[in-house]
Amino acid sequence: MVEHLILAVKMSNGKLKLECYYPPEKIPSLKRFLMSSRPMPKLFVNPVVGKDLRPLKYSSLEEAIEKLKNEIDDYVLFFENNPGAKPVNITFGELNKEEWDVFHKKHCTHHLSQFGLL
Repeated sequence: MVEHLILAVKMSNGKLKLECYYPPEKIPSLKRFLMSSRPMPKLFVNPVVGKDLRPLKYSSLEEAIEKLKNEIDDYVLFFENNPGAKPVNITFGELNKEEWDVFHKKHCTHHLSQFGLL
């Protein structure tokens, strides 16, 4: 899960450039959901990521957590240096800083809840 979160943060800090999976006409309704108070669906399977786990890249949980912290720091710096940036999210399309903040909160809450950490 930590390595999955790293990829999501890399999307938002400009390091991982992907295209949105959904057609442009779906984006407004997807963004309405994103900006709502509704949580992410419990059994949601991202069509790009799929249901299978990717092979682990880091040798330990501690190493992955440290990488996640670094990517979060880079996220903060990215938007300090690029306040009008709109990196693409594979599900929700182009997101500004406020929308990415909401995404990360929902996304982290979703996964931390899966493991009983929230």
